[in-house]
Amino acid sequence: MLQLPESPRVKKSLASVETAYESCRQVTADFAKSFYLSTLLMPPEKRRAIWAIYVWCRRTDELVDGADAKNTTHETLDAWEERLEDLFTGHPHDDFDVALVDTLEHYDLDIQPFRDMIEGQRMDLYRNRYETFEELELYCYRVAGTVGLMSTTIMGVDESARTAPWNCHHPPYLPIKEAVALGIANQLTNILRDVGEDARRGRIYLPLEDLHRFNYTEKDLLNGVLDDRWRALMKFQIQRAKQFFEEADRGITFLSVDARWPVWAASMTYSWILGEIERNQYDVFSKRAYVSTGRKLLALPVALMRAKVL
Repeated sequence: MLQLPESPRVKKSLASVETAYESCRQVTADFAKSFYLSTLLMPPEKRRAIWAIYVWCRRTDELVDGADAKNTTHETLDAWEERLEDLFTGHPHDDFDVALVDTLEHYDLDIQPFRDMIEGQRMDLYRNRYETFEELELYCYRVAGTVGLMSTTIMGVDESARTAPWNCHHPPYLPIKEAVALGIANQLTNILRDVGEDARRGRIYLPLEDLHRFNYTEKDLLNGVLDDRWRALMKFQIQRAKQFFEEADRGITFLSVDARWPVWAASMTYSWILGEIERNQYDVFSKRAYVSTGRKLLALPVALMRAKVL
């Protein structure tokens, strides 16, 4: 687990920019192996920025989902948001912050998605059920769709479409909706993969209205009941997640040329987790769906082809 500082105001000598980025690289490689593999397909300056953002997002998540989460309060998140504001004014508090501050100096990132992510963590402090998909979608946007917004700024968009005379005065299309959709698709996939783990912590992220639709109860879920009702419910949830992946994929063509390959690779390999759930007969209570390293590597040439022709 990542170590969060006890006091953000302690004065100390901070790491160099290069050392800070290397620390972010190591964390990303250790905790997000599939994601890390995709970042290696990016130009060096972009991958380093993505590592810095990933580490900040992970540390934010650790506040409510890590080893010391029981000590996290709204005041803890208030302090974390104040610290975020310091980063956007160029004042790092620790070595990881040094990398993010450097990223903020090179890319025009908006602070709002970062604030929205903190709001998503606040939701986890007081909610462990979601009545409707609309409520869950807001949560998914805050904890994951925001990552799509942050990353799109780093990836950049394709400027070549403006070379024609009739396009030169129009800004390039910004795939904002698609970026958010990819984050939501990833989070929905996480939710489906981790149903059993979340249930053991007393959390149910599947919308309760969907459970009722398939006559499946909270007690059934907490007891890991695997029957035709559950399979029908999971088929419905998987189809919804796939629709978000389809919407997200439509935006990849608008990204910078050097960003399309890694995004295709990431989208493909993460969406394949849904297929693994299906192959496990929707048993997410005793089996963990994952995509093997070999399959991830096989995805790379396909992702490259899509990046070039789609």
